[in-house]
Amino acid sequence: MASSDGNGSSGERRHDFGLDQIPLGEQPWGKAPMVYGDDTIPLRQLSDRVGVLDAMTTTVDKLFSWAQSNALWGMGFGLACCAIEMMASAAPHYDLDRFGTIFRASPRQSDVMVVSGTVTNKMAPVVKRLYDQMPDPKWVIAMGACATCGGPFRSYSTLQGVDRVVPVDVYIAGCPPRPEALIDGIMMLQRKIQRDGIMGTGRLKALREEQAAEAG
Repeated sequence: MASSDGNGSSGERRHDFGLDQIPLGEQPWGKAPMVYGDDTIPLRQLSDRVGVLDAMTTTVDKLFSWAQSNALWGMGFGLACCAIEMMASAAPHYDLDRFGTIFRASPRQSDVMVVSGTVTNKMAPVVKRLYDQMPDPKWVIAMGACATCGGPFRSYSTLQGVDRVVPVDVYIAGCPPRPEALIDGIMMLQRKIQRDGIMGTGRLKALREEQAAEAG
């Protein structure tokens, strides 16, 4: 049995992910920024060391982007009722595998995080930790109203949008969205990957478009 000191605290301390520093009734995280820097592109990091980028062409970039966009491995975890629709999309009736998307049980083998369900303030640090354990490049899909904006849970205990802790690439509306909506979101993510390029050739253009949209 765990011993207690004079103050009544237990000698065995559980890891609380820093939740004791979060004030109740407030959202402690701001919106997670989208990072477009060259240091987020693994192939660019390799080129800085061995200089292979000079030998690459635009055609090879398109080929790599096509291959990566058609081999997305999603992280298989669910938070609430949207996870049932996500599981249905991988079942034989919809067969998400035909798009090259399969679900893995480990974040270290996944490159797409599908946040399917309600994210509470208690669960938010765990979601962030799982995201940090995923290898680059990686993407996030917010599935359903709860993951997008908190859904009907406008309370102190619910995170009002998962984009406050991780950068989101695709938002899927619905409560819950049908499997067809998730498939449409994955196809949208595929087009985004092919547009940006594996070497980040389209990231600067996407950044300028985002800045222009915010200014206008």
